[in-house]
Amino acid sequence: MLYFCNFKCSTLWAKGIPVPDMVQILTLYIMLQELKKKYLATLKSPETEDWLDYRLVRPVCYFMAVFFAKLGIHPNAVTIASMFIGAFSSIFFLHGSFYYEGWQGLWLNFVGVLLLCLADLLDCTDGQLARLTGKKSRLGRILDGMAGFTWFIPIYVLLVFRFYRYHSLEFGWLGIPDTEQNVLIATAIVAALGLYSGFACMGPQQRVADYYIQIHLFMLKGEKGSELDTSEQQQKAYDATPDEGNRLWKYFLKTYIDYTRKQEAATPEFQKLMKTLREKYGSVGSMPESIRQELLRESRQLMPWNAMLTFNFRTGMFFLFCLIDLPAANFLFEIICLGLLTYGIIRHHEACCRRLRNLIPDPSPRREQMVND
Repeated sequence: MLYFCNFKCSTLWAKGIPVPDMVQILTLYIMLQELKKKYLATLKSPETEDWLDYRLVRPVCYFMAVFFAKLGIHPNAVTIASMFIGAFSSIFFLHGSFYYEGWQGLWLNFVGVLLLCLADLLDCTDGQLARLTGKKSRLGRILDGMAGFTWFIPIYVLLVFRFYRYHSLEFGWLGIPDTEQNVLIATAIVAALGLYSGFACMGPQQRVADYYIQIHLFMLKGEKGSELDTSEQQQKAYDATPDEGNRLWKYFLKTYIDYTRKQEAATPEFQKLMKTLREKYGSVGSMPESIRQELLRESRQLMPWNAMLTFNFRTGMFFLFCLIDLPAANFLFEIICLGLLTYGIIRHHEACCRRLRNLIPDPSPRREQMVND
């Protein structure tokens, strides 16, 4: 640090800057470096953040986290607030945008956009606040996973009702007569698309995206630097919790067990690789560094694509569809475009896990006996 300060001072002196000003500039620079260090400590990892999050969203959330920490607000309270605000935003997406309701409709949709962005800011802040204050908890992890669903379930329901009210744009393009029977049939189709998009696409897509982030963090920082939970661990915690006075907590645990099981079911080759590593080396954390680095290399290639399954890109497209008065097209986008992207990410990562597993000697007793013979 002393060498660096001397270098900076000589550079500033060469530019003719007075010594008092040099001291102020260097003091400000050191303060900014310390602030950056504290900010980075509240992130999971810069490698798992997309461009917008790392350069805009997360810095804003850091200052929000510092503010909430001074007020003594718990991270879980921030998460719950984000749930209510995100769900409340659905009311504004019920209105048609400019094509149907003019400037007032456009403004109401824009208010919905702002509220949903605020909910996302709070949802990002809760994790940074937990890391800043050391108040990370299993309940916080569960609530964080539930937040997106509490936003989009009411939003998707009201989007279907919005289509029932405003559909002349789609009917005109497709040449469908605007009769009551056609409206009911079309609304039923949109409702089916909404259900499939929400429960079969958005939910699984975000579960997979979250899982691959945790896998990346585990390979990068180890067990303490990630939240790579297993359904077996969560089931043990559930079984060890008494029913008396813990019914709500056990409900949350049961929900999280289901969440982790679905993550594991979507990644069978990764589960086989983890099992092989435990059998061969005693624990996953004891794997050879070459395997860890290879998994990290493959994971780094996937992280930019994986980020497209999280909030920013997905919701940016949702905002666009709402503002141009084609919200039902969002369901098709999630089913087709994001569905294909999710398939490609899973296939690529699973192929890597299969290849690495085949390179590990079989630890089974039968194989060892064959080798000895």
